[in-house]
Amino acid sequence: MSYTLDKRVAGEFDDVVEQTIDALSEEEFGVLSDIDVQATFEEKLDAEFRQYRILGACNPPLAQQALDEELQVGALLPCNVVVYETDDGEIGVSAVDPEVMLSVVDNPDLDPVAADVRERFERVLDELPDA
Repeated sequence: MSYTLDKRVAGEFDDVVEQTIDALSEEEFGVLSDIDVQATFEEKLDAEFRQYRILGACNPPLAQQALDEELQVGALLPCNVVVYETDDGEIGVSAVDPEVMLSVVDNPDLDPVAADVRERFERVLDELPDA
């Protein structure tokens, strides 16, 4: 079972990052964190790595719903979306599958929240140009 929703995307890396952030915004997700893995590895490890950004996305009303049902679910928030350079030089975008992620919690009251987030992430990926 895959734990991500994935798409290959056409475009330049930085443009795809911006398009992903815009598509998340259309689905009412803000980006709380933006981790540039390539720059971090270069700075902290003096190591080269492919272009790779981790976007920590949060939809506050949905986060509140989830936290109201299960207080410790905050350990799984925010939901990560990654934009990365693939081995063959293309651009990939992957979003965590919230239904898989929240299945570890074993609280059926979270199922509607997970389904809602998954549908929104699917629409985000659909907004990005196909490779």
